[in-house]
Amino acid sequence: MTDLHVVVPAGGSGTRLWPLSRAAEPKFLHPLTGTDRSLLQATVDRLAPIATASRVYVVTGTAHAASVARQLPDVPEANILVEPLARDSCAAIALAAAVIEKRSPGGVMASFAADHLIADTAEFAATVARAVEGAREGRLMTIGITPTRPETGYGYLHCGEQARRGVIQPVLEFKEKPAAEVAEAYVASGSYLWNASMFLWRTDVFLDQLRSRRPDVAEPVERIAAAWDTDEQEAVLAEVWPGIPKVAVEYAVMEPASAEGLVATVPGDFGWNDVGDFDSLGDLLGADAGGAQVVSTGGAADVVAVDSPGTVIVPGDRLVAALGVQGMIIVDTPDALLVCRRDRAQDIKRLTEVLRERGTTDLL
Repeated sequence: MTDLHVVVPAGGSGTRLWPLSRAAEPKFLHPLTGTDRSLLQATVDRLAPIATASRVYVVTGTAHAASVARQLPDVPEANILVEPLARDSCAAIALAAAVIEKRSPGGVMASFAADHLIADTAEFAATVARAVEGAREGRLMTIGITPTRPETGYGYLHCGEQARRGVIQPVLEFKEKPAAEVAEAYVASGSYLWNASMFLWRTDVFLDQLRSRRPDVAEPVERIAAAWDTDEQEAVLAEVWPGIPKVAVEYAVMEPASAEGLVATVPGDFGWNDVGDFDSLGDLLGADAGGAQVVSTGGAADVVAVDSPGTVIVPGDRLVAALGVQGMIIVDTPDALLVCRRDRAQDIKRLTEVLRERGTTDLL
């Protein structure tokens, strides 16, 4: 796939992984992969068989640009697109599409988040190759994940038929995160996939769709792209970018396009995980310590756990000792300690909201 351009949106602060993940050092910069490679580095590593480094783009914020460049020395500096302000996924992906269209008109691009884990990289590459075929034909493609359980934390893709591995098939609609009983019905039907926000399309096709559906996003992005790679780039970016509406690419383009039969998917089954919270992180990377699951983040801290089954411990730079605590999450950092029940892992972001309301933004 020598003509494929790959875009890695690297934004957000990973609030469900606070206090490990912060606005200044979000989760994609951390080695939450079971190796010394960060999530971002692991993402780019698995793209190597799909696209050369010269065709990899990263869209990230001003605060993270230096760290991204340091972690990805093989990605050209000109391919690190820096957002002055976060404007959600549509603006970020549209900017990358417009820059790629300017440099390689009609090119095929794929977008994969910077903070996901994938176990079977060969199957991932094969699934992407199939989706590229659909994109070349002019379809807006997405890779849906074959569900392994009735999950209420993900959105879903409703397929027009029973989802079949490696087969391009229409997406009828995008579904919001469902209630438990609805998720059970989705999985039982066999025609729903998890939406992992993996997208592929020709840049000219996507930009045409964006113009027709969200000109308030398309017009400023194309104005910025017209100045890209010129002396006016930074001035135009600073002037125009803050006025772009915040909207997810699903809402702006993919959902309405699916209602018109323009979106298709390839089901993927390659051990995908979005590393969304400490509960899943413990299951993925936890090393057994007296029944507790210890997640290393590269430090040399020690853990002593006694009679603490099912407890996830993320140590910092000191000893963490747990006695008789079951099903808990303990995360130690130099300036903040988190303790909560494991079944409340999805609610940790509420703590960041409280801190923001209190004005304690230095801890976010």
